[in-house]
Amino acid sequence: MSLFDPFLGDTARWYAIPAHRPFLEDLAAGVLAWLGDLPPETLSDATILLPNRRAARAFTGALSKLSQGRPILLPQVRPLGDLEEDEPPFTPGALGLDLPPPIPALTRRFEMARMIVERFDTSLSPMRALDLADALGGFLDSCQLEEIQSPERIATLVDGEMAEHWERSAEFLGLAVEAWPKRLAELGLVDPAWRRATLLRRLAELWDREPPRQPVIAAGSTGTVPAAGDVLKAVARAPLGCVVLPGLDLDLDAGVWDQLDEQHPQSAMKRLLDRCEIARETVRPWFRPAVPAAVEARGLARQRLVNEALRPAEATDDWRRAIRDIRSAAAARSEARDPIAEGLQGLSLLSVRAEEEAAAAIALMMRETLETPGKTCALVTPDQALGRRVAARLERWGIIPDSSAGAPLSRLPAGALVDLCARWIADPVQPHLLLAVVKHPLVRFDLGDASQAAAVAALEEHALRGPRPRDFAAIHRRLLEAVQPDRRGKVPPKWKQARLSAATRLVDQLQSAVEAATAVFAPDADQKLSADLNLAASALTRLIETLAGQNAWAGPDGEAAAALLSGLIEGGASLGRIRRAELAELVTSLVKENVVRTGGATHPSLRILGAIEARLVRADRMILAGLEEGVWPQAAPTDPFLSRPMRKALGLPPPERRLGQTAQDFVQAACADEVILIHSERRGGQPAVRSRWLWRLEMLTRGAGVALPRPTTVLDWARALDAPPPGPPLFAKRPEPRPPVHRRPRSLYVTRIERWVRDPYAIYALWVLGLEAMERPGASAEALARGNAVHAAIERLTLDWPNDLPDDCEAILHDHLLRELGARGFEDAAMAREAPLARNCARWLTEFERRRRARGVDILVEQQGTMTFDAPAGPFTVKAFADRIELASDGAAVMDFKTGAAPSAKQVKSGFAPQLTLTAAILADGGFKDTNGPVTPDELTYVRVVGRKTAGEVVTRASGLEAADLAQAAVDGLKRRVARFDDENTPYVSWAAPQFMGNQGGNYDHLARVWEWSVIGDGDEE
Repeated sequence: MSLFDPFLGDTARWYAIPAHRPFLEDLAAGVLAWLGDLPPETLSDATILLPNRRAARAFTGALSKLSQGRPILLPQVRPLGDLEEDEPPFTPGALGLDLPPPIPALTRRFEMARMIVERFDTSLSPMRALDLADALGGFLDSCQLEEIQSPERIATLVDGEMAEHWERSAEFLGLAVEAWPKRLAELGLVDPAWRRATLLRRLAELWDREPPRQPVIAAGSTGTVPAAGDVLKAVARAPLGCVVLPGLDLDLDAGVWDQLDEQHPQSAMKRLLDRCEIARETVRPWFRPAVPAAVEARGLARQRLVNEALRPAEATDDWRRAIRDIRSAAAARSEARDPIAEGLQGLSLLSVRAEEEAAAAIALMMRETLETPGKTCALVTPDQALGRRVAARLERWGIIPDSSAGAPLSRLPAGALVDLCARWIADPVQPHLLLAVVKHPLVRFDLGDASQAAAVAALEEHALRGPRPRDFAAIHRRLLEAVQPDRRGKVPPKWKQARLSAATRLVDQLQSAVEAATAVFAPDADQKLSADLNLAASALTRLIETLAGQNAWAGPDGEAAAALLSGLIEGGASLGRIRRAELAELVTSLVKENVVRTGGATHPSLRILGAIEARLVRADRMILAGLEEGVWPQAAPTDPFLSRPMRKALGLPPPERRLGQTAQDFVQAACADEVILIHSERRGGQPAVRSRWLWRLEMLTRGAGVALPRPTTVLDWARALDAPPPGPPLFAKRPEPRPPVHRRPRSLYVTRIERWVRDPYAIYALWVLGLEAMERPGASAEALARGNAVHAAIERLTLDWPNDLPDDCEAILHDHLLRELGARGFEDAAMAREAPLARNCARWLTEFERRRRARGVDILVEQQGTMTFDAPAGPFTVKAFADRIELASDGAAVMDFKTGAAPSAKQVKSGFAPQLTLTAAILADGGFKDTNGPVTPDELTYVRVVGRKTAGEVVTRASGLEAADLAQAAVDGLKRRVARFDDENTPYVSWAAPQFMGNQGGNYDHLARVWEWSVIGDGDEE
């Protein structure tokens, strides 16, 4: 005996489950009530059609749960939106036997792009052609799903009053709808959307002619596709068939029902019922399991409240009267509670400041759900970024929710490797790409007994940090230079030589792999390197397998990456030739678009769902987030090709129809027993506008004099989790390390002494802690590199021509400058700027050299000198590399070449710029061996070489006796400083001379937390 017979009656059987009821659970309960005492195998003959696969899985779970251990054979549950021709309710192969197979998605994009380029605009780039192909594909899909007859008439829909661009769009679409079917016929394929609509149409026609004899229940679908609507119509008329609608409002006023617009949540069901010629009054309620009266009353009140809030705008002219009517109807039913307040029970609104605060609060509420055994929670939001934030927050407690969004392939190892390799082909010696490739977890190299990690570290340190290398030869050259003795003659240790040798072998393998991949690119008609896309994709695949082997294709992300590259190889030939940069752009966009659902162990009680995936799914606690305009609901899509009149004339639905479908999703979720609505006041740093549904709900409750509950406790908890310790902020004080005297430096170069005077902490970090600053990989060649190039060019000229200058001195200097600039990483674009500057520099330096040499001096360049003196903790040595010393009969000039500003005379005399004065002191002490003893300094000069309007400048800071006096004063000052720091109580404070902090920031300021103590803290400045 059955408690409920859904197939009773001779007329079409249409049912509805109210929005406040859990749809799939009620559907499963009705199916079990129909089964009654019948044998368990009865259900195996039935077919249940649901909107999507997630709903199908959830229904199966609900059926198993409600059966309470009773043995049953499950029905055939199929997604109506993704029917396969070889699965029931189809006879295997019967409906689609004569239909060609569908064209793969990538092949379709490429074929459309090729057709657009060949037939419409040969000047389009591949990426622009692909963008147009996507738009064209969307138009054709809409026509096919809506079963538009003769879409080629689009070219006739433009009248003389329309803008010219609409005429061009219509002409383009008219040609495309004629050319594309011909191309598909040549390929022997069809569009997937056309095939799906055709299968549904054939199924509807089959069941009209021969109604199914087995039980069929179509549930949860609103028949937005015409063919799907006709399938529902055929099911409802079958002897053992019925249709169950989700959330049909049977209590909605008839006048309002007649005024429904495209944006209303009931609009899709109204269109379906009108198409099937079914009056709403004839739709019957589905089986309802017994629930407490209070729960049912609260659910009905919530449904009335939400549906009233989402009335069409034309029907909200007097909301106050509607509120009175609701309360009067409740009083007539002898209900004691206010129906508006009853509907708000379990519904609350949480307004947060920004997305991160929303994620923190949502994660905390989901975690709180788990405190009640068996309780479930679902986050529903179309904002995938918010979903990822929440998932990351849940990891704080080691919880992984079941997320329907999956992850972009670009965020997974295999997809990241595909993207990296495509960009590496486009730019083979880009340091960041090289490092990303060699450090990828899937990449392996055969380096013999050498450690791959050590080889990668040596490659990064000695070849890729600093200015970008021009080619692999430059990388090899840098590694070779790292093996050679330094300028002090010190040979690298054996372990370092072994690492550099392994790095060299690693570079050989990298060069071989990428050169094999780029070999398929040959000059095209524009004399730029390009290749057929299928050949380029094959080369990319071989490169990935060379680096990672077959492990690259393991796991869900590897399978997705393999499918992506297979699609490129299979359909890429139709796109034609592509350049390396375009290949990288294309692959990057594809791996971002490709979503992988990795599965794995997830928590069974927590789910993160998109609005579409959440249809019909219900949890004990529903959190609806992203309720801002442009997010939920999204703005009505803009058709790039068709105006609204053109869409209407063609028979296509208006863009607002999608808003009605999303509104239905919102209503279904908002009518759950416990619902929290989340609204962010700002998104992306900009003010956000509340969702229209939320705004209308607030207006309705405000008019009823009832406040929408707004919990704040969860926000307080979330903020407390991330709050700093109580009390005033503990900003860092100015560091004052006091290392033991034996750890303090006993030898410094004059440039280090200058830093010591200004920022003692930098010397502590470098010499005591041993922290050497490293350049960034691929750092742009800036002022330091330009200065080194000028030094090297002048040194080379002086060594080659120590006495008389050549006649072509300017040309020689110019060549030296360009060569040195190129060797230090200046790229072609920078060299275009540097070349005229170098020419000006060469001209000025030539005149400078002639004037200086006319004095009959001996020139020494890049000389190293030392001077040692006694100090309380032992001897201290000061060293210097003099850019230039000019020896005369009565003294010597100490010179320093600069490309930046020279220190002021005040800085030199006060001791804040002691480089020249201490170098002069070493000279006076006889510390430079090539001077053959002490020499009195009689000139301290900076030579500024810039090459601009004023190409160069000679700045003499002291001459004659003043130069010697300043040198002696600098030594005396240094001795006093060394003596002071030989006392263990003397600290290495950060920025003892803070006036130099702004334009000469140090490499260790972050370690000293300068920003805290100097800007927001209370640090005293000396």
